Amino acid sequence: MRTSPFAVNLRHACSTRRSVSEICRELGINRQQFNRYVSGEAVPSAHNLARIAAFFGVRPADFSLDPLLFEQHLASPSGSVFESDALRACFPGNLQALRRHLGYYQTYHVSLSWPGRIVCSCARLDEADGLVRVKSIERIQDRPHEIRQFSKYAGLAAWLRNRIFVVERSAGDEPMIAETILTPFETHQRVYLKGMTMGVSWRKEHLPYASRVIWRYLGPDTDRRALLSRCGVLLPNSRHLPPMVREFFDGGDLATLTISPRAGVGPDSDARSRG
Repeated sequence: MRTSPFAVNLRHACSTRRSVSEICRELGINRQQFNRYVSGEAVPSAHNLARIAAFFGVRPADFSLDPLLFEQHLASPSGSVFESDALRACFPGNLQALRRHLGYYQTYHVSLSWPGRIVCSCARLDEADGLVRVKSIERIQDRPHEIRQFSKYAGLAAWLRNRIFVVERSAGDEPMIAETILTPFETHQRVYLKGMTMGVSWRKEHLPYASRVIWRYLGPDTDRRALLSRCGVLLPNSRHLPPMVREFFDGGDLATLTISPRAGVGPDSDARSRG
């Protein structure tokens, strides 16, 4: 039985990397299933084919080329054609690892827009069409300044190099992009995800910022009304903060890292936010 050009070309592409196991980890594709692609026993779905092609820097259709021609394409890809595909191929990364983190979260971060306070928001990770979607909501009421804020964000999550990458876009006519990088659950700790978040401030001249963030897992389902009711701006010693969250922000260092048009780069406890 004649082996298909796809299987031959995939085997050659794999030979340019350290190991098939590493390729599977980076792509988030089951090793057993990937072996069936390599042996020619099965062909990937259009979605998986696009991810595999982007990973190796070629077009999906290139895998159907004559093997000698494919080797030439693989050795000297045009590059710019594949940049957007290469980024999309990062999502979801290791889907199996991400599935352990699907569900609802109460999130906490330090904000440029609310100096000396902690912003409590909420987020949800769910799986659809082979991707892990992220939806976040910030609801803030600042009665002394008569400010009411309700912001929505939507994006994707990826598991790469044992980290969770969350990229979100804000809703509205003038959207922005925010990125959060989180450390995954540990063996004996499956409640908190800790990391850093980065975005731009809406109250401080759209200054870019970075700050610490911690997500508290509430399970695959939760009381959504209660989830929203807990959102807002809190003092660092608020009784509404879980002990682990207070400990995470303990020490009084609630500064964010930002860029001042006049003062350069440095910590700024008077500025931020996605919020």
